[in-house]
Amino acid sequence: MKNLIIVESPAKARTIKNFLGKDFEVIASKGHIRDLPKHSFGIKLEDERFEPQYRVDKEHSAIVKQIKELAKKSENVYIATDEDREGEAIGYHIAKAIGKDPEELPRIVFHEITKSAIKHALENPRKIDMDQVNAQQARRLLDRIVGYKLSPLLASKIQKGLSAGRVQSAALKIVVDREREIQAFKPVEYWSIDALFAPKIEASLVEFKGKKIEKMTIGSEKEAREIESLLKSESYRVKSIEKKERKSSTPPPFMTSTLQQSASGRLGYSPKKTMMIAQKLYEGVSTDKGAMGVITYMRTDSLNIAKEARDAARETIVKNFGEKYLPPKPKIYTSKAKGAQEAHEAIRPTRLDFTPEIAAKYLAPDELKLYKLIYNRFLASQMADAILESQTILFASEDGVFKATGRKLIFDGFYRVMGYDEKDKLLPELKEGEEAELEKLTANQHFTEPPPRYTEASLIKKLESLGIGRPSTYAPTISILVSREYIKIEKRQLVPTPIAFTVIETLEKYFPEIVDSNFTAKMEEKLDEVAEHKEDWQKLLLDFYKPFIEKVEKGKKEIKSLKKAEPIGRECPECGSELLLRSGRYGDFIACANFPKCRYTEAIEKEGGEEAKPQTTDEVCEKCGAPMVVKTGRRGSFLACSAYPKCKNTRSLEKPKKLETKCPECGGELLERNSRRGKFFGCSNYPKCTFISKFEPTDVKCPECGYAMAKRTYRGKEVYECIKCKHREDIKES
Repeated sequence: MKNLIIVESPAKARTIKNFLGKDFEVIASKGHIRDLPKHSFGIKLEDERFEPQYRVDKEHSAIVKQIKELAKKSENVYIATDEDREGEAIGYHIAKAIGKDPEELPRIVFHEITKSAIKHALENPRKIDMDQVNAQQARRLLDRIVGYKLSPLLASKIQKGLSAGRVQSAALKIVVDREREIQAFKPVEYWSIDALFAPKIEASLVEFKGKKIEKMTIGSEKEAREIESLLKSESYRVKSIEKKERKSSTPPPFMTSTLQQSASGRLGYSPKKTMMIAQKLYEGVSTDKGAMGVITYMRTDSLNIAKEARDAARETIVKNFGEKYLPPKPKIYTSKAKGAQEAHEAIRPTRLDFTPEIAAKYLAPDELKLYKLIYNRFLASQMADAILESQTILFASEDGVFKATGRKLIFDGFYRVMGYDEKDKLLPELKEGEEAELEKLTANQHFTEPPPRYTEASLIKKLESLGIGRPSTYAPTISILVSREYIKIEKRQLVPTPIAFTVIETLEKYFPEIVDSNFTAKMEEKLDEVAEHKEDWQKLLLDFYKPFIEKVEKGKKEIKSLKKAEPIGRECPECGSELLLRSGRYGDFIACANFPKCRYTEAIEKEGGEEAKPQTTDEVCEKCGAPMVVKTGRRGSFLACSAYPKCKNTRSLEKPKKLETKCPECGGELLERNSRRGKFFGCSNYPKCTFISKFEPTDVKCPECGYAMAKRTYRGKEVYECIKCKHREDIKES
């Protein structure tokens, strides 16, 4: 074997292998193969220099051994990890792990995984960029210092299991600050005066007795009724008619943050789901021309587009829509994101001939939706602007002026591919000076509303505008806040939990820089300067470390413990030690003071002295026959067997939905149920009948084996699929 190419993911490896001949072997490192140790600090500080103690974890030891053996047999070993700092660092660690000099191994980069891009990269290798590696090392060590030194302090003073992070805590403060605004908000009353002129023209009061009327100008009902009474008695005429053309500019192509925001708003995808699907589309999927990546690299804050891609877009636009949809010059966009890496490209399709219509035959439904979003956005970014006409009519009386507005789409431009959701609101043809008939005039009460809670998409937009984090950190940051139970997602809104307020209040008082968005953003800028060889990474770490550790030591002494540990005047029945009232993640409880040697706990008592016992129900456990009781967990209330821990059977409180179709195994009733893994269909005679299906069975029988078939979506089409033998056939329209 002559050449070895090392990438991160197996999917990426398979795609690249398809493009190359027998002289190449492609292997995946499966992510980071070297990192700081999981259960120790892993950083040594000697002579004011930080030495990270990297380790190859057990999960990657076998793959490291395999890469070493292949590298020995190869004439050339190429590092082909992702093109961002994270990828540069992974490449560096791969070289170190297999005993190679990172600055001697050829490094190849590409924005897309296509045959031409891989070939071009192999013809133009470079060296690993140590400035980018050091920027990534600095970020990793900063996060380890904050996490390893501050998290235990919070856990010891507030509650076990708490954590803090350089980006995580700054993001949490933004969510908490918004909730504080909502809690402190007091609605303010205001009134509007609205009119209806014939023929059904809605208008609002904009001027009264020569003074402009804006929102909250009219503050009381008394004032509103006086104005209403006066204006009702007056006659009106058309004061002016104005029509203006305005352009609706094309949107730029996607970068990471805008893709996550758009996928959230249009498709309902979480940032995490968006990035998982985008990763698949980048690394390689089935297409009409074999497996390949169908979008460019999806972790980017750049809006640059390669000249070849712009030219291809212009050709496609003329071919599919005509010359009038093509702007005179190609459109070029620049990113406003702080620290944007303009050498990269925006997210775009790698092949414009792989249209969403063709892609529907090859991509899974979720993949197709995201690909179509990316494809149409890129094509739209190179099309002509849309043109709209805005219409304004002013109706005037002796004391008041009312304004009516309308609009219509004159030229759809880029809306041809993006779609135009708004309906034209056309105003009738009137003449200036003519009389206007007032059909109705009303005074309407309003109240100001609190600022909305952040959604995942709007928080990402806020983080980006403040320069907090980078494309690769947005989705993981929100996932950490949810998993740590600092925030809950309710109706797509981010709601901070009570413990989030406690943590932020503590950090604001003792570690203000950790939750200061300006401090966090400046740290990102300094990391960018390290990547650009303008800042020394060791000095950056030292400047942060010294004052931070001083505050940690000070906090150990000054932060008062908020943990409950109040004696209740009783002894532990198991060891005789004192019992204490403590607080935990799920509320207050009673525990032995001799913990962890003695692990005795009990539920607290309700008001009135009644012990908090689980609520017994009439339901019976189908596994052992014991009564079922209502219990509460992190996902809410559920039914559990009272014989726990001997029997660990649980069941949802919600009554399962009955299906009309019968069980194909025993003829019993089929029920629709929910579990951690999603919806499924099972027999009501369980455990006697163990029939389970991910898809809803139908009365249609399989022509191959005679078993029940389920209706499902396969590669964008509705099909019948046999639950037993997986035979598929198209659904024939009746």
